[in-house]
Amino acid sequence: MTKSAVARRHLPTSPFKAPVAPPDKHFAEGERVTHDTYGLGRIVSVEEGVAVLVDFGSKQVRILSPYLKLNAL
Repeated sequence: MTKSAVARRHLPTSPFKAPVAPPDKHFAEGERVTHDTYGLGRIVSVEEGVAVLVDFGSKQVRILSPYLKLNAL
């Protein structure tokens, strides 16, 4: 059995609520953030809607959108 990567559409007659897309996250240069894997960091540069470059002290990591594991402090 294989799973499809395509999201299923929500039927209007379904008793279940439609899935809600998470809101877009926007970051600014110099903003403090936390990442689930890398820990605390600071935004170095922003490529609007594409990626952010974050300095975590020991290394800099480019994180692509959507920023699921990245949260502003």
